[in-house]
Amino acid sequence: MEVAYASTSVDGLRVRPSPERTRVVFDLAQPAEHKIFTLGNPDRVVIDISEADLTVDVGELKLDGTQISRVRASRRNAGKDVRVVFDMIRAVEPRSFVLEPIMQYGDRLVIDLYDKDLPKAQNVGKSVKTIQHRRNVIVAIDAGHGGDDPGAIGPTRLYEKDVVLGIAKDLAALFNKEPGFKAVLVRKGDYFIALRKRTEIARESQADVFLSIHADAFKTPKVSGASVYAISQRGATSETARWLAEKENRSDLIGGVGSLKDKEDDLAFTLLDLSMTHNLTFSLEMGELVLEQLGKVNKLHKKSVEQAAFAVLKSPDIPSLLIETGYISNPGEERRLGNRAHQGKLAKAIFEGVRSRIFSSPPTGSYLAWIKQGQNGSQVTHVIKRGDTLSEIAQRYRVSFEQLKAINGLRSDTIRIGQKLKIPTG
Repeated sequence: MEVAYASTSVDGLRVRPSPERTRVVFDLAQPAEHKIFTLGNPDRVVIDISEADLTVDVGELKLDGTQISRVRASRRNAGKDVRVVFDMIRAVEPRSFVLEPIMQYGDRLVIDLYDKDLPKAQNVGKSVKTIQHRRNVIVAIDAGHGGDDPGAIGPTRLYEKDVVLGIAKDLAALFNKEPGFKAVLVRKGDYFIALRKRTEIARESQADVFLSIHADAFKTPKVSGASVYAISQRGATSETARWLAEKENRSDLIGGVGSLKDKEDDLAFTLLDLSMTHNLTFSLEMGELVLEQLGKVNKLHKKSVEQAAFAVLKSPDIPSLLIETGYISNPGEERRLGNRAHQGKLAKAIFEGVRSRIFSSPPTGSYLAWIKQGQNGSQVTHVIKRGDTLSEIAQRYRVSFEQLKAINGLRSDTIRIGQKLKIPTG
């Protein structure tokens, strides 16, 4: 039976680039049928929307960073339908789906344009990571929300997605400056990533730790303070934690996920295996250290790590935390969260807490584990003789110049005759 659709209008049109695709979102007054197809020589993507009016100027769209060179629109079928043509820089694979109204959004038609030439990410197994010698500790940093999902919105219209991206970038910079660490930003710009995809990116990056950064809102503007959350195997530790997890887990519905075929897999994923026990303990200990540091720069909403069923934390092989840096719904806290200097202080606090926990028991095969092993006595001693240089000593013992300085606490290249240097043998 054919469904009859009432006449509608396209009241908004947004184009958002991301590393894996360009997303086009049509805001509709009500649902409408659509068709999508591609043409070649030159490459084009064509969208026909039935019984619709176009109330936006497609010529005003910002196309920087996308595969689209130009957008055109016209009427067809005696003026009843709208045709929108995207002139492409290169061939793409389009996928379309519709989203029902939710929160601030009405009906939406979403077109995802995937670059045909984009190289597929190589999923490297965990076993490969653990055998690498003196590797960096990988910290995956996830700025929550993004794109059509702004997250919480403050009293002066400050968006959570913008605040947490600033904190995430500051945090990544701190880890990248620290010897033995490497940061991976899950979201680098203002675009949407599905919750499950965020954990996939962390896993593909072979992350040792996953940090999801947020700045949420609550039902009342009086609530304030930072909180840290880990995954729960037995339900939420408080009503606030449960409410917050349910709210965060709606992100896929707001931002737009085209298929729910993995829903049963996601439910099965909550049945965490034995490896989760160790990682959960690590997460809780790391969370307590982060809270301790956050308490030095911000009021704490809760003084202990809470737990709830956050979908973005469901990675049993990666210790994970969701960090609420404050409540953007509180006017005073919104002002602080919008301040770049305060964002930097929050990033520094998170960095100190995470670094402290990793330093105490670094991953096997990592540079940090090698340093710790050297500090614990698994080493030989070299006594400086006339003519010795640090670079020659490093080459002789097959260690890097930087590692030799780090394990001996040297701040310069200067050494003296008779000085003893620790040379790790692990």
